[in-house]
Amino acid sequence: MELSELKLVTASNIIKLRTEAGMTQAELGAALNYSDKTISKWERGEAIPDAYVLTQMSQMFGVSVDSILSDNSAWKKPQSPINEEKSYKADMIMAISILGVWTLALTVFVCLWLYDIIWWKTFVVALPVAVLTHLVLSCVFGKRKYLQYIIAFFVLSIFIALYFLLPGETPWQIFLIAIPAEVLVFLSCNISKRPEMFKKYVKK
Repeated sequence: MELSELKLVTASNIIKLRTEAGMTQAELGAALNYSDKTISKWERGEAIPDAYVLTQMSQMFGVSVDSILSDNSAWKKPQSPINEEKSYKADMIMAISILGVWTLALTVFVCLWLYDIIWWKTFVVALPVAVLTHLVLSCVFGKRKYLQYIIAFFVLSIFIALYFLLPGETPWQIFLIAIPAEVLVFLSCNISKRPEMFKKYVKK
């Protein structure tokens, strides 16, 4: 079997196993520690997983590695332009939403400025709101590749906002609390299940 044919056969089997398990590309990618874009490339027959990933998938779906690489059914190329268009629209919605938050903050700042009130803390308030908007939309559109970094930045933005918004002189020591908080975020986001745990998704 030629490499090009092997890619198509493997793509067909990955699609079949994933859909039968009721998993999205993002969910499969999260289970394998890969992005949904990589899963999409495999399912389009543009690339093939390495031996370690194939072993992970075989354990996850309860099949042999050989069956993933064997010609079990006809391969149908997914409509990638549609997926790419959806991804583009999601990115545009996220960008517009975040820009909208900062535009609103700038509007409030200018309006106050017209009344001789210079309240630059408007942008301090906008920071966690913008990051939270990014976080929520990332979850809604299934863009979880950099989710742990977005969550970490959101936590940090809250400490920054508290530092500048709390009445009186806020001690810089407040950021010492941010250190273990950030560690907790990264540890929590990197808790992964053993591949065998995903066998329950496979239809008997």
